[in-house]
Amino acid sequence: MNGLRIVPVGDDVTLLDWQRVHNEIIPTAPLSVDEIRERRTRNVLEVAYDGDVLVGCSTVRPPSAETSAAVVIARVLPAYRRRGFGAAIYEHCLARGRELGDGIETHILSSNTDGLRFAKAHGFAEVETYLLPGDTVPFVELRL
Repeated sequence: MNGLRIVPVGDDVTLLDWQRVHNEIIPTAPLSVDEIRERRTRNVLEVAYDGDVLVGCSTVRPPSAETSAAVVIARVLPAYRRRGFGAAIYEHCLARGRELGDGIETHILSSNTDGLRFAKAHGFAEVETYLLPGDTVPFVELRL
């Protein structure tokens, strides 16, 4: 890592970078620019760069009516995994999530075996598996 920078999605460049990472890692639920702009009003969306190179993105979702836990999601592009980026992004998001909620959850596409392995190695336990309407690949909900 040359110098990991984690910056909020605040302009079109960072929004498109966030979209690129999200849609590559979650191809079953791609998001449009308008959907991301709407999510940005409810969630903390950030993009991670190694110097000037895009390596990942994150989402921190505040607690909702359904749960008092914050949802923390760290995504790293496959070419940059196993270099410490995921741990750094995760720790950054975890601090923010702990400020917002009584617990921490994450949601990972079941086909993302790297992400599931990472979450379990960092103390998350599987709570449930669910399928979004129209999807064929389920998500796994995990709690810390």
